[in-house]
Amino acid sequence: MEHVPPPAEELARLDRELAELDARRAQLLTRRAWLLAALRPPAPTAAPGWNPSAWGAPPPGRPGAPAQPWGYVPKQPSAPRSAQNVLLTLGGLLLMIAAVAFTLVSWGSMGIGGRSAVLAAVTLGALIAPAVLLRRGLAATAEALTALALVLTLLDVYAVHAVAAPDTDGLGFTAVASAVLAVLWAAYGLALGKLRLPLPAAVVLAQWPLLFWAWAAGAPALVVGWALLATAVLDGVIALWGKGSGVRVTACVGGSAMGFSALMVGLALSTTASGPLGAAAPGALLLAAAAAALAGAWRAPKGFARTGGVVAGLAAVAAVGGVPAAALSDGWRVLAYLLCGLAVAGAVRAGLPRDAARGVLAASGAVVAGALVWALPSLAAVLLGPVTLLSDVWAGSPGGFRSALGSTLPWSELAAAPVVLALVAGLLGSAYRWWPSVVRIAAPLAAPRTADTGTPGAGVPGAAGAAAPWPGWPGWSGWSGAGVGAGARRRPSGAALRGAAGAGALALGWGALLLAGVVLDVPYAVAVAGETALVGGLLALAVRGAGSGRGASAVPVTALVGAVSGAVSVGLLSLASEGAAYAVFGALTVLFAGAAFRVGAEVPRAVFAVASVVWGTVLTGFAGRSLDLDPHEAAPLVLLVPALTVLLGARLRRNPVALPVELTGALGALVAVGLAVTDAPFLALVLALCGVLAAGAAVRPERRPVAGYLAAALFVLATWVRLAASEVSFPEAYTLPVTVPALVVGVLRRRGDPEASSWTAYGPGLAATLLPSLAVAWTDTDWLRPLLLGVAALVITLLGARYRLQALLVLGGVVLALDGLHELAPYVAQVAGALPRWLPPALAGLLLLVVGATYEQRLRDARRLKDALGRMR
Repeated sequence: MEHVPPPAEELARLDRELAELDARRAQLLTRRAWLLAALRPPAPTAAPGWNPSAWGAPPPGRPGAPAQPWGYVPKQPSAPRSAQNVLLTLGGLLLMIAAVAFTLVSWGSMGIGGRSAVLAAVTLGALIAPAVLLRRGLAATAEALTALALVLTLLDVYAVHAVAAPDTDGLGFTAVASAVLAVLWAAYGLALGKLRLPLPAAVVLAQWPLLFWAWAAGAPALVVGWALLATAVLDGVIALWGKGSGVRVTACVGGSAMGFSALMVGLALSTTASGPLGAAAPGALLLAAAAAALAGAWRAPKGFARTGGVVAGLAAVAAVGGVPAAALSDGWRVLAYLLCGLAVAGAVRAGLPRDAARGVLAASGAVVAGALVWALPSLAAVLLGPVTLLSDVWAGSPGGFRSALGSTLPWSELAAAPVVLALVAGLLGSAYRWWPSVVRIAAPLAAPRTADTGTPGAGVPGAAGAAAPWPGWPGWSGWSGAGVGAGARRRPSGAALRGAAGAGALALGWGALLLAGVVLDVPYAVAVAGETALVGGLLALAVRGAGSGRGASAVPVTALVGAVSGAVSVGLLSLASEGAAYAVFGALTVLFAGAAFRVGAEVPRAVFAVASVVWGTVLTGFAGRSLDLDPHEAAPLVLLVPALTVLLGARLRRNPVALPVELTGALGALVAVGLAVTDAPFLALVLALCGVLAAGAAVRPERRPVAGYLAAALFVLATWVRLAASEVSFPEAYTLPVTVPALVVGVLRRRGDPEASSWTAYGPGLAATLLPSLAVAWTDTDWLRPLLLGVAALVITLLGARYRLQALLVLGGVVLALDGLHELAPYVAQVAGALPRWLPPALAGLLLLVVGATYEQRLRDARRLKDALGRMR
């Protein structure tokens, strides 16, 4: 019979066997590593510190490396290259410091022959040594000596100027010297092709000859700009056809800096020109820069081609737009640049490479965006300017639109702002109207290149000659908005782009009309009527768009936002005149209510209904001001609209609009309470009226859980405020007659429904007496009331614990604790005054330490207490 060991014994045996396997595996791995090291051929020693096998050995996992079982990776001998580079860098740096110190400090202690001989010998040696080192394979040492030779040549130039030509102009000498050094280092780098430093150094030195020459000749700023541009063109040529990535990166950085500087010079001269003729010369510089950037974009990779297209487009706009802008006043110059920016967008059809054309189109968009940014502050002033009227409501109708805004903007210099907004709005509206034509024109830019020809536009969905769209690319229907292909996951669909164009046209057109009124300074009444009419038009568009079944598309959403914003703006604007205020807010109430009645979508309907309630609430506030009522006296009038919302909610029932309308009415009631705070009797009246409204809402089953408790709380609060306003010192005479029948009703309720909550049955009755008595007890200096209140609270607490009633236990316990705290407060204050000042912080710290040390136990105690309270009724 086979023996089966117990589980514990079998587990111990398995552990021993696994340990033996691990030990054997370690031995095998060690032996295998030794065998690999023995079979590896020895590395040839070409020179001290040279280990080509360590540099050229294939790393683990690459082709040529032996496969390693069990995921084992043998340890490779570490290459000393990093340490070698550090040593060579430090050595070269010390030699450079020594050379500089010798040239600047010890130069005067030697004769002219000795100086020249030393520098020439050292420089010649530093130039020859890299060639010898390269032949021996010491590339890193050669690079370090090349850096030293570069510094020495610069010191040679300084020495020649200081000794041989001290009277020569420094800028001119620097220009010639930098040109000579650039040529020499370029030839040196081409001769020793393995060195990486000479050619980038030559590119850096080539940045300065033309600039220093122009500076030395005292040339005007325009000539300096041409020198910068010529240098940037040279850098661009090197970046496109240069040898090595280091040369190209250096040339790209230098060309970007020089080209940007040339553009800034041309732009500054163009914008400050005294007339069109004066702007023509810097315009030629900018056009040349645009041509150079476009030529570079023609052959550059994708990202650089787009950047070149952007630079070319912006430079062309600045060049062409600067000529007419110089003949215009300051307020109209932006329009000239905007027109040129829009004209630049025609490069889409000019046969440019796709990436360059995209860059030019982006430049056109940037110009348009800049013009809009220039115009938007004035539009913000029109919309927000009427806020100043809040400080002096109904002060009288101002003479014109500008005076009503209270803005200090120079409106005469912003005369082109409405024209800019209208022009861009017209273009966006045209694109929205004739979207298929826009798609057909932009198709070559949106399409990817074909795999066989690499030409843009071939096979474009919807383009002429395209038989079928590519897989994963949205077809014509995706761009026209009728459908979306797989490519829509990566780019906006045609419907979204078209909607954005329509929304932009609507918003900018509305802003153009507002700005036109300010620029023309129309009369105040015309401005108010015009803005109200614009709000009505936006509401009509929002209702029409929401009812078309397209959902939350961009145009109706923009119309909705514009209608609400315009309503707020015109409402503030109407505060200057009493008649205008009534007319505007009345019209807004009717317009938004009608829009809520006509629209079918839930969200727009809720927004319109809420806005109508807000405007109606403001109208009731106007009524109180017209009747010369104080704010607290006008508070009951403000409750008219909340009352109507309660009735409307009862009419709408479970309609989704009902809840937002009722919540807005509740906010109006809260405003009424705020107005009545300054007068206690009126506050009690308003609270009672709010309680009536809450009780009316609680009639509906869906509102009862919240509105019922709210009504009870408002009635109790109104009673307390009324008692406090009447300076009642014995509130129990008023609260006990309410508490006793309320408790009797609660007992009957619990007998009929044992599952009913104690808060529902006994909470209102107990709170009606306990809380007012507690408030009075805290200000009572006698001992009788706190004693009786404490005894009553103790009895209620014991009853709650005995019969497991949560309301009695919580209310009684809280009142008992607060009442006891009131009685102990004087003694606690005396004890605190007698204690040292360091003792309370020490006790608090000790308490925190104890609580922290027993945190888990305290947490469990709190959970048990919570569970015990939760089990009570």
